Amino acid sequence: MSRLLVFGPGYTASRLMRAAAARGWATRAVDRATLADTGAVADAVAWSTHILSSVPPGDDGADPVLARHGPALAASGRIIAYLSSTGVYGDSGGGWIDESAPLVPGRRPGRAAADQAWAALSPDSFVFRLPGIYGPGRSALDRVAAGTAYRVELSGHVFSRVHVDDIVAAVLLGLEGGPAGSYNLADDNPAPQFAVITYAATLLGIAPPPLVPPAALPPAARAFYAASRRVANGRAKRLLGWRPLYPDFRSGLRALSAMISPASVSSPPATAGPDQR
Repeated sequence: MSRLLVFGPGYTASRLMRAAAARGWATRAVDRATLADTGAVADAVAWSTHILSSVPPGDDGADPVLARHGPALAASGRIIAYLSSTGVYGDSGGGWIDESAPLVPGRRPGRAAADQAWAALSPDSFVFRLPGIYGPGRSALDRVAAGTAYRVELSGHVFSRVHVDDIVAAVLLGLEGGPAGSYNLADDNPAPQFAVITYAATLLGIAPPPLVPPAALPPAARAFYAASRRVANGRAKRLLGWRPLYPDFRSGLRALSAMISPASVSSPPATAGPDQR
């Protein structure tokens, strides 16, 4: 039996664990409280056949899993996967970026270093670079319905996104026999933020939220809009045989719209908070 050990059972990794269990895998997780227990982690690693980490670097830029358990993981002989970020590529001025692009520190310290360290950990390492993740309970529809979304119309700015279930499908394709390496997992249709929010409002049958100038955004949000890129997914398609079930934000949001209760939809506020992807 395949046995999957997950460091950091968050939104995406938890869905992966459920999907793996449905395919007959055994699963275990190491949460924040267990991470410091060297003996418990060693036992879990010995139990596993496959290991995945979704734990990002800390505020100090260090990867907490590698800092505590890197040598043991490298010596384990297990198939290893890491959920990274397409933020490691920085700004491309809206141009297409594939896995051959150089990695840069970007706006989140330690991301590029962690990406490279996990890739070098083992010949059987997978690194999956993810853009904006959305899915059930975490999408533009939920933010528009709650009245917390806003739109930013910035000329030429685009970014990529991916449905959480498409991440799960690609990771399983890798862990179940795909060639190791680094893969971008993004849909086929990078688009500006305001187009996504406007379409979500259309699906909910309400007026779209206000347009906000970039200068009015909080510092963290302004930093996001400083980078514009289109993330190419061809390598995952060629080598893993992956095809996104939701190839663009419209198909993904349409599938999610049935989960939004009409009673939960709020009118757009006069002002709105940050739009978290």
